[in-house]
Amino acid sequence: MSQQVRHTRVLVVGAGFAGLGMALELARRGERDFLILEKADAVGGTWRQNVYPGCACDVPSVLYSYSFAPKKDWSGSHAAQPEILGYLDELTRRHGLGDHIEFGTEVAGARWDETDCRWHVFDRTGREFVAQYLVVASGALNVPRIPRIAGAETFAGQSVHSAAWHDDVDVTGKRVAVIGTGASAVQVAPRIARDAASLHVFQRTPAWVLPRRQLRAAVAISRRSALARKAFRAAAYWSAESLAVGLSRYPRLLGVTEVRARRHLRRQVPDADLRAALTPDYRIGCKRILRSNDFYPALSRENTSLVTDAITEIRPDGVVTADGTHREVDVIVYATGFRVAGALNRMHLVGRDGVSLLERWQCGGVRTHLGITVSGLPNAFFLSGPNTGLGHNSVIVMIEAQIAYALDAMRLADASGADALDVRADAQEAFDSLLRERLSRGVWSTGGCASWYLDARGSNHALWPGSSWRYRRRTRRVDASDFDLLHAA
Repeated sequence: MSQQVRHTRVLVVGAGFAGLGMALELARRGERDFLILEKADAVGGTWRQNVYPGCACDVPSVLYSYSFAPKKDWSGSHAAQPEILGYLDELTRRHGLGDHIEFGTEVAGARWDETDCRWHVFDRTGREFVAQYLVVASGALNVPRIPRIAGAETFAGQSVHSAAWHDDVDVTGKRVAVIGTGASAVQVAPRIARDAASLHVFQRTPAWVLPRRQLRAAVAISRRSALARKAFRAAAYWSAESLAVGLSRYPRLLGVTEVRARRHLRRQVPDADLRAALTPDYRIGCKRILRSNDFYPALSRENTSLVTDAITEIRPDGVVTADGTHREVDVIVYATGFRVAGALNRMHLVGRDGVSLLERWQCGGVRTHLGITVSGLPNAFFLSGPNTGLGHNSVIVMIEAQIAYALDAMRLADASGADALDVRADAQEAFDSLLRERLSRGVWSTGGCASWYLDARGSNHALWPGSSWRYRRRTRRVDASDFDLLHAA
């Protein structure tokens, strides 16, 4: 017996911040004909997936909630993972979003039907969902990246990626290796150092680290009234935005920020040799800027060592580096980040003329219009799509702008009596040309480093090259001339 096809007006893929934000805005505007497909058994996205010790937000928590549904009682200036996940859980319950979510449903692919102007979406079991609009909110950073190291499969102890942490990982009294010194490592390493017998932190490239400001007074005041919360949010937002000009246009302006980072390193690491090993040789902002008050002190502990020699081999009982040193360990923690746009690469989206998204990008490069729409994929909207990440502010700001833009595009189609709209190839090309020109001036291209922001060809498909307020202004309203209107046969 064939499975029943489920029809809906708006189909959302993913129940993380982006997907839930879209659902909340649909509900707020009176639209109840929507469905969210979530591969996990709970909401939260990256904040459900990442449960490693010390996991927390590295931007002020006041900026890490929707402006249209702010959290009133953050416990501190930078929220930990459980509190952020609790916020998403509470919103889901309060707004009845659970009734619109199909958990345990992983999307395998989707096909655009030009006859009925609908997306036909299929999950891994073959079930079919039909929708007028498809919103891909699966996130850009959700597929863990584990480096290929000779002998890794022979390791006899416990090995775990920070994004796949589980309850039976126990580092107490163990000899532990943390591979990586990025955003996850600076959070998990201090917690491991407290409990482990010994900790080896393997560093390929040092990171710039700024102190994390504890804004306790502002947090306390913001709990008292909506006006205080808005003022705190505005102050935090514009303070973060001040970095944008240096990152995207005038990298020399980042010199002041570098001075702050060097002072932080000097104050927290008294050992000159260790300090030298932790000092980057590239411009700040070229790689992600980290914020931590306890990472440097953790590396100065007697039971901790920083290893800068490259790893050449993993053996059943430990890690071998290029200088021939064999360090025996019981647990290996890979804090090595994610594959950029990993979920999109696994999702087979076929648009007009039977051409898939991957085919379009393989032939012409990763091109979008505003990181939200792709020519040839009508009525499809990407949240947290290519070139919409930020290196200086909260990604929630960008997600809200993308949600508003997608909803305005739906309004345009409805008001025009059209069944679908497809961004014009020339509009997409014009946007992409301007984007690439701006990216070429940014610190990510000129700062003298290699980072996950750049792909194997040196192209940056991760970041927005400018201030988030300019992106918000650019996406405030859909330009009808950028789209072709389509009608069902």
